[in-house]
Amino acid sequence: MHEPLPRSQAIAPTPTAGEAAAIVAALERFMRATAAAPQQPAATRDGWHEAALLEGVARESQGDLPDPWINT
Repeated sequence: MHEPLPRSQAIAPTPTAGEAAAIVAALERFMRATAAAPQQPAATRDGWHEAALLEGVARESQGDLPDPWINT
């Protein structure tokens, strides 16, 4: 049989209005800083564009780089 977990108790007095506002502001700042980046709606990309992005296909050639499909 396991021992019961200790219960948490608040030992400090209730925060003042200014302290409570500072806590809320810190939490909001933390949530904004750690939130996931907003995603673009799927309707702005067509299927070909999405496939090109997933495959890493460039729109224009990369200059003097050899063609990866030719083994010379």
